Amino acid sequence: MAFLHEIFNNPFAKKALAQVQLPNWISDNLKFEQRPYQVEAFKRYIYLDQEDLEEKPKRPYHLLYNMATGSGKTLIMAGLMLHLYQKGYRNFLFFVNSNNIIQKTKDNFLNPQASKYLFNNKIVIDGKEVLIKEIDNFDEADDRNINIKFVSIQMLTSGLLLNVRENGLSFEDFENRKLVLIGDEAHHNNASVWGDLVEKIHRMSFENILLEFTATMDYESKSIVEKYQDKVIFKYDLAEFRNDKYSKEINLIRSLYDEQYRIIQALILNLYRQELATSNNINLKPVILFKAKRTIKESEQNKENFHKLIDDFSVAMVEKIQKTSTVPIVQKAFHFFEAKGISANEIVKRIQTNFRFENCLSANNDAEAEKNQLLLNTLEDENNPIRAVFAVQKLNEGWDVLNLFDIVRLYEERDGKNGKPGKTTLSEAQLIGRGARYYPFALEQGQEKFTRKFDDDISNELKTLEELYYHTKEDSRYISELKKALVDSGIYEDDANLVQLSLFLKPEFKKTDFYRDGHVFFNKKVPKSFDNIKSFADLGATKTNFRHTLSSGVGRMSSAFFELEPTQSNDEVIKTKDVKLTEIPKNTIRFALSKNPFFYFDSLLHYFPNVGSLSNFIESTDFLAGLEITFSGTANRLKEISHFDYLQALNGLLQNIEADIKSNSTVYEGSDYIKEPIYKVFKDKEIKVYRDSERADGQETLVANEPWYVYNANYGTSEEKRFVELFSRRFEGLNQKFENIYLIRNEREIKIFDKLGRAFEPDFLLFCKQRDGEQMTFQVFIEPKGEHLKGHDKWKEDFLKAIRAKEKQITIHTDTYLITAVPFYNYNNENEFNTSLESTLFEV
Repeated sequence: MAFLHEIFNNPFAKKALAQVQLPNWISDNLKFEQRPYQVEAFKRYIYLDQEDLEEKPKRPYHLLYNMATGSGKTLIMAGLMLHLYQKGYRNFLFFVNSNNIIQKTKDNFLNPQASKYLFNNKIVIDGKEVLIKEIDNFDEADDRNINIKFVSIQMLTSGLLLNVRENGLSFEDFENRKLVLIGDEAHHNNASVWGDLVEKIHRMSFENILLEFTATMDYESKSIVEKYQDKVIFKYDLAEFRNDKYSKEINLIRSLYDEQYRIIQALILNLYRQELATSNNINLKPVILFKAKRTIKESEQNKENFHKLIDDFSVAMVEKIQKTSTVPIVQKAFHFFEAKGISANEIVKRIQTNFRFENCLSANNDAEAEKNQLLLNTLEDENNPIRAVFAVQKLNEGWDVLNLFDIVRLYEERDGKNGKPGKTTLSEAQLIGRGARYYPFALEQGQEKFTRKFDDDISNELKTLEELYYHTKEDSRYISELKKALVDSGIYEDDANLVQLSLFLKPEFKKTDFYRDGHVFFNKKVPKSFDNIKSFADLGATKTNFRHTLSSGVGRMSSAFFELEPTQSNDEVIKTKDVKLTEIPKNTIRFALSKNPFFYFDSLLHYFPNVGSLSNFIESTDFLAGLEITFSGTANRLKEISHFDYLQALNGLLQNIEADIKSNSTVYEGSDYIKEPIYKVFKDKEIKVYRDSERADGQETLVANEPWYVYNANYGTSEEKRFVELFSRRFEGLNQKFENIYLIRNEREIKIFDKLGRAFEPDFLLFCKQRDGEQMTFQVFIEPKGEHLKGHDKWKEDFLKAIRAKEKQITIHTDTYLITAVPFYNYNNENEFNTSLESTLFEV
C-alpha cells in the first residue's frame, strides 16, 4: 500500500491540485509569503477535504506533515488554523513534548511584537476580525475567535490521568466540542500512554481533526509505517529542502589544531563573514555554537575557557592561524582582511568586542533554556547581542536560527562502530541540519532573498554567506561516519561524488572587438507598477454578473419510494432580475466596503493609484458602477429585495472581485532591457558537477577548437549537447549571412524576468551580426529542454515566444541590436526548432 502523499504524484491529481485556489483567508492573514511547497501543503489538505477520493482518510481526520527542519511547519499550522476557522472550528489544542518549544510557539502565535509572529497585525476572515486567544480550558473559549490551549505531553498526561482540573483540562473539556489537535515534533507521540491519550481525545468527536508535524519519521519501523501510511499527506524532506536551495550548504572544516586553535580559526571566519556582509550592505551578525559532548559541567567549563581565551586573545594567535592554516577559506579571509586594510591588531580588537562576556549564552539546563528562550529564538534580531552559544543537547530540537554559521565540536571521541554513525554522531548531524537554515539576503531589489544564489559560482566570495562550517579535529573514521549521517539525512552532498571543473573563455575570444566592446541585454525584477491601472478590466477582474440567490421558503417534499407530483404555484417559480450597482443605495455599498479591509481606500490605492476617491470607486463605470448583480428568487422575493439582501449580495460580489484582482496581479514584474558589457558579464569560473554524470563530459572534441563557441567546454545536459551539435551542423549556413557569430553558454550569469516577475535563466545566448544591409547584431535567447520538463516549464517557452513576438531593437552609438528568442529546442522536434531559428534570423 502506498503512502497517502504518493497519490499526489499521478498526473490526474497534479492537474486537479493545480486547479485548487489558495483561499485568501490563508494568504492574506499570514505575515510571511508562502513558498511553493508550502502552498502545495495547504492545497493538499483543501483538496483532500473537498474531494471524495478512495484514499481519503476516514473521520475523525488524522493527518501528518513530514517536513524538514526549517521548512516552516509552524507556518503550515497557522495557515491550517485559519482555514479550519473559516470551516467552523474554534477550539485548538497545541501539544508537544518540550516546554521550551511551547514557549517559542506561544511567541510565534500570540505575540505581534515578536519577529517570528506568524500573522498579520489584523486577522480578517469573511469580513470579520478574528483574535488568537490563549485559554486555560475550553470553558473560556468563545465562538468568534481562535481559542488555543498550549500543553506539553507531561502537563496533559498528568492532568488528565490524575483528573486535576485547576485551570487545566479534564476529559469533560473535550466532550460535545469539535476540536483541532495540533501535535509538533510528532515522532515523540508514539509512546503507549501518551499516544493512547491523544487518540482517546481525538475520537471523542466524529468532527475532530488531529494534525501532526515532524521532521523525523522512522520509515524503517514497521509499526510506524503501518500507523502512518494512510496519514502522511505531505512529505518534504531535507534533501528536497536543500535541492530547492532553502538551506545553507555544509562544509566540514577539520584540522590538526588543538581545541583552542580550532576556536580561534572559527572566530576569524566569523569576523570574515561579518565584514564581508557589511562590505556588501548586508546586515548580518553571524553566531557560533560551541558543542560539548556529554555533560552540562563540560559545557560550563568550555564557556569559562572561552572567556579566558578572549581575554588573552593576541596578535600572535591570529598570525599563527594565518601562517599555519591550510584551509582555503581561512586564507581567503586573510586576503580579504588585507585588501580592506584590517590588520591583525584590528582583528583581535573586533573579535574581543564581538565576544564579550555579555554576548555569550549558555543553553544547557532547563532553567537556563527557559530563561534565555527569547534570546535563543531571536538571534537574528538587530537588538539581540548574542554572538556565541554553549550547549550540550538542548538545541537539537525546536530551535529556529538562521544566522548560525559555525559549529565547533569541543571534544574528539567517536562512538560509531563498523563504519556506522553512533548515537552522538547522529545527534550532531541533526544539530547541523537545524543550523543549516538559510540566512536571507538580497543584493539587489527584487532578488529572491530566501534561496542560495551562488551554487554554480563557487569562486564568488559571497558564497561564504551561504555555507555552514562544522569545525572538528581531523579524524578520518569520524569524518566518514559524520558524512554518512549527513548524507543519509539529505542535508549534505559528499564531495567524493562531485568534481570541480574549470570553465574559461577562450583567449582568442577575449581578443575580439565583440568581447571588448559588445553588450548583452537582459532585464531586472522590479516592483510592479500600477500607475497605468485605471479599471477593474486592467487587472483582469471579470465583468460577469455576480449571481445571488434570495432566501425563501420554496421547497418540496418527496416520498422515500416514489416522486410526488409537483404542486408548485406561479408564485414559487424561480426567476431572475439584474440589478445595476447604481440602483443600490450608496450607503449600503459603503457599509459593505467597510466590512472588507481589501476595499479600504488605502488598500485600493495600491492597486488603483488613479482611483481618486472612494466615491469615484463607487460611482465610476470603470469600477463598481459598471457592474450588475443577478438576483434569483420567487417573483414576490424579487419585488421585496431588502437592505440585508443587497448587503449579502455585495459581500459575495466584493469577495469575487478581490479574488480576481489578487490572482491577476503580482508583486513584481520584468523591467525594460538594460545593457552590460560582454566582458563584465561572462567570465572564467569554477563549477561543480556530479563525477559520473552527463554534465561531467565537456564536449571538448566538438567545441574546443570552434571559434563560434566562446568557452573551452560545454558542461551541459544531453539535450544541451545535442543542441550544440545541431548548431555546429548549421554554422556554415549562418556564416554566409552573418559574421561575429558567438554561442555563449549562460552559466547563471544573467536572468530574464517575465511579466509576473518569474526568473528564467536561458541556457544559451546566440550573437551574430548581419554581413549586409543594416549590419544589425542579433541576440537570441535559446533554451534546450528535455521532453520530461517541457510541460513543467511551459511558462518559460511562452515567455520566449512573447519575446519573439515583441522583438526589441536597441541602438548604442552606431551599433544596433535586435533582442529576440526562439521556442524550446528538443531533440524530438529538432527540425521544427531549426525552422524557427532560421525564420527568426533570416526573415527580418
